[in-house]
Amino acid sequence: MPDGQGQDRIEEAVRAVLGSLSGAMTVTEAALLAELEALGREVARAKSEIAALRVEDINHSHIPTATDELDAVVEHTAEATNEILDCCEKLEALQPSLSGEAAEVVGSAVTRIYEACSFQDITGQRIGKVVAALKAIEKRVAAVTASFAPAAGEAPPPAPEPEADGRTEGEKLANGPQLPTAATSQADIDRLLASFD
Repeated sequence: MPDGQGQDRIEEAVRAVLGSLSGAMTVTEAALLAELEALGREVARAKSEIAALRVEDINHSHIPTATDELDAVVEHTAEATNEILDCCEKLEALQPSLSGEAAEVVGSAVTRIYEACSFQDITGQRIGKVVAALKAIEKRVAAVTASFAPAAGEAPPPAPEPEADGRTEGEKLANGPQLPTAATSQADIDRLLASFD
């Protein structure tokens, strides 16, 4: 028997027992009955709110978007690190043609840059942990919402009203860097600028 039906039967049984006692209830028993009824209403309200969660938005939009953005961070960080390392190799190639203190300064700076570039590997590892955590949250949210889904034949609760977006029009347009799949290509930008001539 599904959890919802079991809970409904328990509530019915408690109400029936307490209802049969209503003629001879003490003040304490009446207060307990009122508390149980309030608790039952609160449980029903919580179930309704959980069932109304738009888990499909979380699982099909929010979490995948977040993981795509994090993957893009890892990719762009790796590209930038490779560019930095290429420049360091060019500086290293120039070092033998320098003399004295200049050669030492360049060598020391290149070594420090190589050491600092370890951030890329650490960043990738940490972001990988965040992505794994997001996917675990996605599964748990889906499991919780499924357990509170309306039973067959029940009408689903109404969807909550979307929150108002308090950003200005400029803030809505300034979304920061786009994912490579959504970004406008440089060729498109060049064509647009050329059309103004």
